[in-house]
Amino acid sequence: MLLIAQGPNPADNWRKPLPATGTIVLGRDADVWNAPWEPFLARRHAELTLKIDRLKVRRLGAAANPLFHAGKPCESIELQPGGSFVIGRTVFTLADPSTPQRHSPGSEPPLFETRTVMHHELDGFAFRDAPHRLDVLSKLPDVIASATDDPDLFARLCDMLLAGIRRADVVALVTRDGVLQWDRRLAGEGEFAPSRRLIAAALENQNQTVLHVWGAGNEKSDDRFTMHGHFDWAFCTPLGDGAVRGWAIYVAGRFAGAVPATLLAPWESNELRDDVKFAELVGDILGALREVQQSRERQAVFSRFFSPGVLNLLSGTDAPHALDPRETDVTVLFCDLRGFSKTVEAAEGNLLAVLNRVSAALGVMTDNILRHRGAIADFLGDAALGFWGWPIDHPSKVEDACRAALGIRATFAEYGKDPAHPLHGFRVGIGIASGRAVAGGIGTAEQAKVTVFGPVVNLASRLQDMTKLLRVPILLDEPTAADIREHTAPDVARVRRLARVKPYGLDKPLIVAELLPPVGTEDAPSDEDIAAYEQALDAFLAGDWNASYKLLHQLPPDDRGKDVLTEFILKTNRTPPTGWSGVIPMGSKS
Repeated sequence: MLLIAQGPNPADNWRKPLPATGTIVLGRDADVWNAPWEPFLARRHAELTLKIDRLKVRRLGAAANPLFHAGKPCESIELQPGGSFVIGRTVFTLADPSTPQRHSPGSEPPLFETRTVMHHELDGFAFRDAPHRLDVLSKLPDVIASATDDPDLFARLCDMLLAGIRRADVVALVTRDGVLQWDRRLAGEGEFAPSRRLIAAALENQNQTVLHVWGAGNEKSDDRFTMHGHFDWAFCTPLGDGAVRGWAIYVAGRFAGAVPATLLAPWESNELRDDVKFAELVGDILGALREVQQSRERQAVFSRFFSPGVLNLLSGTDAPHALDPRETDVTVLFCDLRGFSKTVEAAEGNLLAVLNRVSAALGVMTDNILRHRGAIADFLGDAALGFWGWPIDHPSKVEDACRAALGIRATFAEYGKDPAHPLHGFRVGIGIASGRAVAGGIGTAEQAKVTVFGPVVNLASRLQDMTKLLRVPILLDEPTAADIREHTAPDVARVRRLARVKPYGLDKPLIVAELLPPVGTEDAPSDEDIAAYEQALDAFLAGDWNASYKLLHQLPPDDRGKDVLTEFILKTNRTPPTGWSGVIPMGSKS
């Protein structure tokens, strides 16, 4: 349903779609529902509520001036489509946009004159009313930027076109299939149906305006076509390709005074030439701005998954192939939320609040991955999968992944101190592995997603699982740990070999390492503690468990990383089993 406002002057009007639910307030304080030309409109004048096809209007107590309906003052009314009420000198009418014809029938009268206007024909002509036209055009970027959705944009464009084309009685945005939006200068003159023949002719000649004149001597007795409303002329301007392909601006009006013998000759002296040129300028600017707007919207969607550097690549000259899957060296980070299951059980009756907390946790993970040039591959419940090395391979991908992991750990540690924070009580386990994988847009022809696939992904997941058993927040595989030792400064990140383990479900054992923040970070071991632990690990691997046990007891009691070796040594009374290989079997995933 639409509400149409018509003031005492032809230019004082608007038509706006009413919300299907909720209540709006008509008044001077409203940004949208205001009639600035009406001096008798209060700041909060009337409350409007739409119920299917009925509009309930109630005067608010702060309004000094009454509502008028059927010539009588009233406090409240209920309108059907076509009904109206008055405030001051402004008439407000309820209209149903689904009732008018979308196009005129095919039986239109013969044309008096027609002309197709090539785009370049208007290049050499200057506007006769340039200041006013340019002032209206200057508002177009704001019109597009401030529109909440397409119907709002279409309504604002019609308002702007009526302001810029002063001799127009009706303007519309149309397609071959129907009318997107229309408006007329005098709201009380009824509905409007554009010429199907004119629209078809214009859209078949892209980038060319088509002008039709029905001319003098016609009694205008048949109101089944564009001449409904007694229009003498109309032109239709296609808006071009891209984001506005298939759209056109439709403008119709009447002759002022005596009808000329021909409207189109000579073209150089025709005042309608300015209107056509204005419509084409609006179309050109609208098309360009809509392309920019859609590009930004697409970039905003992609920015949830890719870092700025990746986005630059995706918007480059080879963008169509930028997402093609390919085999490459990657570093994969798998981050899982701890404490989630208990939180769900404790909040069985308020799961939405839990979802909001999990969303905040995933936001921390995503922010750190993207901030350090990674890509988001997937969300698996309360876990996030990120990776580095595609579509841009850079030598610091391992360090970037470790910076992201340390950033996630630090953020959760900080929030964990605040009982009022949504992330209080949550911790994370993170696994990082490096190796060969296939990355890119993986899926079917109908549906695909950007992800990473290969054994290295499974390994990162297993490392994340093992953080529970080894009681440390971040675990690395051997290639990742070696890269950090060789290329990353200790004031960024440090590593210590933790154990030689055989992960659950895997055949080959591996050395796992713990990723640690720099010295001075809260709860971070000193370099001396790291050296003492790795000396204890070497003794443990060599079977000298007494020496290993003594070295482990020199470490701070709050160092949880030493617990697995200590417990394994005590389980067999400090004596290695027969055939000791240095491998600790991981009996389960968690």
